[in-house]
Amino acid sequence: MKVKIENMLSDRTGREVPNQFKIFTDDGVYFQSYASVIAFKPFSGPLQLDREKYDYSRTTAKYRNAFTRLTTKETEKQIEAGQILLVDLN
Repeated sequence: MKVKIENMLSDRTGREVPNQFKIFTDDGVYFQSYASVIAFKPFSGPLQLDREKYDYSRTTAKYRNAFTRLTTKETEKQIEAGQILLVDLN
């Protein structure tokens, strides 16, 4: 399996953000904040969020939102509707 890791970029400065990563795999793209996997976008199937960590802090939420391109309100709405799955990613 091929894996490529990139730092997330700041929307304000365009610079790499320490400790916030996108991990590209053959199955999809992961978002990792520090040592925790927060989200997984598979190439087929619904977005998955870690049930324990997806809303851990304001910083996590900020970069999760950048990764998913959803607001926190939209994320919660899609979780309730079953469009986003809460799973164990760690």
